[in-house]
Amino acid sequence: MLAWLAYLTVAVVWGSTYFAIALGLESFTPYGLVAARFSLASVLALAMGRLRREPWPPAREVGHLMIVGALLLGGANALVSWAELHVSSGLAAVLAALVPLWLAVFSMAKQPLGPKGWMGLLLGLAGVCVLVWPSGGTRVHMGGLAALVAAPIIWSWGTLHGKHFVHGGGLLTNVGIQMATAAAIGLTVAPLAGGFLRGPLTHKAVGAAVYLALFGSMLAFSAYVYLAKAWPPAKMGTYAYLNPVVAVLLGGLILHEPFGPRQVLGMGVILGAVALVQLRPATPAAAKG
Repeated sequence: MLAWLAYLTVAVVWGSTYFAIALGLESFTPYGLVAARFSLASVLALAMGRLRREPWPPAREVGHLMIVGALLLGGANALVSWAELHVSSGLAAVLAALVPLWLAVFSMAKQPLGPKGWMGLLLGLAGVCVLVWPSGGTRVHMGGLAALVAAPIIWSWGTLHGKHFVHGGGLLTNVGIQMATAAAIGLTVAPLAGGFLRGPLTHKAVGAAVYLALFGSMLAFSAYVYLAKAWPPAKMGTYAYLNPVVAVLLGGLILHEPFGPRQVLGMGVILGAVALVQLRPATPAAAKG
């Protein structure tokens, strides 16, 4: 049940972060936003880890935690933030949905998906495209597109690196080390890449940064790190297909964005795809892993 709660947390909370990033970028530069959200989140995570008297990770694993933090948060997350300056959050959600495909590719030697698993992953990606693909013939910024193609590869590789090389330490302490690494990257890179702010600091942007720190980072990233240990990579990665569903539902209910037959069809396809991956029978190799 704890793994399913973590899965739902990642699916729901990260479904709202594309919009929150867009709000934050009204005032912050991409690496300014990385620095702000992960500085706050890392301090809170490490403090809570101390209050819970969590064990520190072995010294040999601290470097691996920093690598994971640099890849996932200082790399992939920053690329998504930068890309949202140039492309729609819907397109960002589509290409972020490549995470389970890359997780499956990188881990298929040890945990084969089988025909139903691959069918589910491809069907899920098609459903996301139906749900949020931009319409109206809008030109896509090629730099933003390249960043969104690279981000899922970096994220998936970093996730598996942590799964293979990090086994000790408390959850919040490990998450805090990873987020502190990302905060250090943001604080270092931001002055070299346009500064911390790109416009006047607004209440909406500050609120978005705080939301991203508390919910997108502290809560959902902690749940993601736990889930990466508890579930096989491809199964865990299907959260990326549910994020755009949440984003569209929130947009329709709160922002009164369009919600019509295409959205209903896309969500139906996505939910069916998730069921294919989640409920498929385990292959012998996967059962041993």
